Amino acid sequence: MSTAVTVAPRRRGVGHALTHGQGLAGVILVAVVVLLAVFGSLLTSYDPLAQIPGANLLGPNADHWLGTDNLNRDVAARLLAGIRIDLLIAIVAVPIGAVIGASVGLVATLNSVADVVAQRVFDVILAFPTLIFAIALAAITGPGWHAVAIVIVAAEIPIFGRHIRTAVLAVREQPYVEAAEVIGANTWWTLRKHVLPNVIEPLSVQFALSLSIAVFVEGAMSFIGIGVRPPQPSLGSLIAASVDNMDANPWMAIGPLTVVVALTLGFLLIAQALGRARRLA
Repeated sequence: MSTAVTVAPRRRGVGHALTHGQGLAGVILVAVVVLLAVFGSLLTSYDPLAQIPGANLLGPNADHWLGTDNLNRDVAARLLAGIRIDLLIAIVAVPIGAVIGASVGLVATLNSVADVVAQRVFDVILAFPTLIFAIALAAITGPGWHAVAIVIVAAEIPIFGRHIRTAVLAVREQPYVEAAEVIGANTWWTLRKHVLPNVIEPLSVQFALSLSIAVFVEGAMSFIGIGVRPPQPSLGSLIAASVDNMDANPWMAIGPLTVVVALTLGFLLIAQALGRARRLA
């Protein structure tokens, strides 16, 4: 008599999520933009700030792939430089916000008074829409990349703080954590060995999502004039500069808008793939 053998489905982790389906599509989109930023200087010989004599609002051609702007500057060179600035802001500001928020959320789970204080601070930060906070900050510190970075950091602190708080409280209720505490494990050992390894996955999903939000925040702030200021290029400032010149050279807008969509969509696809992998694990 034959015996049926049931084989448990194989767990699909982060590696599988990022190399298949929408995860792979997101990685490709982000990778293309990152490669453009890293090797952009090899793709064009023009200085993004230099004015080219007699090259006013030219359309795309062999010398200027995306044409020139109203100040005789090469649009492709400015776009590549703008990508670098946006990515730099995102990869610096989001991790800082994540570390601060996660640290506050983690410490808050260890003390009830600290937990109440942290949650009220998070409530105050979340009560202000991001752009309203950005306008207030720019009025105090002045516009610039530093204002964009501070806004992104402030916006991410309560998000990561609440994510890790929720995850830690959920993991601490698991039987294996309770068993470790029963046999004498102290709080920090339990957090390091059992709790933190199990909250990394939800935080990685939020991290990818936050990178897409950072791209949007920079674009919005620079578009309304309180982010990266001309002549320094950024995706948002390039889109703002194209508004009055769309009829002469629409590629002034198409270029940066395409990159914004690619980055935002890429990070969102990565976040969705990681979230799906976590639910199926």
